Amino acid sequence: MAESDDEQITLSSHALAALQEFYGERDAHVDKFEKLKTVAEDERVASQPLSMDAFTEDWNKSQFWYSDETAILYAKQLLDGIREDEVVAVVSVPSVFIALKNLLNAADANTPKPKVVFLEHDQRFSVFPEFIFYDFLHPIKLPAELKGGVDRIICDPPFLSEDCQTKMALTIRWMSRSTPRLIITTGERMETLVTKLYRSLGAQTTTYEPVHTRGLSNEFYCYANFECHAWSFKGTK
Repeated sequence: MAESDDEQITLSSHALAALQEFYGERDAHVDKFEKLKTVAEDERVASQPLSMDAFTEDWNKSQFWYSDETAILYAKQLLDGIREDEVVAVVSVPSVFIALKNLLNAADANTPKPKVVFLEHDQRFSVFPEFIFYDFLHPIKLPAELKGGVDRIICDPPFLSEDCQTKMALTIRWMSRSTPRLIITTGERMETLVTKLYRSLGAQTTTYEPVHTRGLSNEFYCYANFECHAWSFKGTK
């Protein structure tokens, strides 16, 4: 006679421990996300530092967060010398957006507070009021007020492909007010294409090499149309 279909399946002690660890990590992640959502939505606690810990990287979406040091450096360069009436766009760089939010939240009353927009495909970040859904496959399917209305931009094309890089460059040029303060952070192998796509905006390869939290096998470069204390243009002193 065949064994009963109702017979209970038992797990080994090792398998059970691994399963419990998995559910524990999942529940901890959900708790972190709910707390971050509360901070993002409640202006009374806006001064609390935000963290990327609640957002796990999804490698299928080519998500790789920058280290705190790199994210803060980029955010500070976006804000350097900024005016109250300027607009900052962060395009597909969540870790820099979080760093930017923290810097602005911690700033004193005399520090200019520009408008910030965050263009991103990942709907988890819609908890932030600055979030605007963005799909590089539709590069200018964006709010009309952004056309020619952005003064400072950082972007990180999610894929190291000509199609992705080219479409995102179209977005950047479409948004730019005159010549914006511009940072492009992407793979070293995109150098020839990137410097060609952003030549009209003055972008060049810089000496700064961004760092990712978990490390990447692909070497990344920072491209920009300005020099600062953190970098110079490659080939110059």
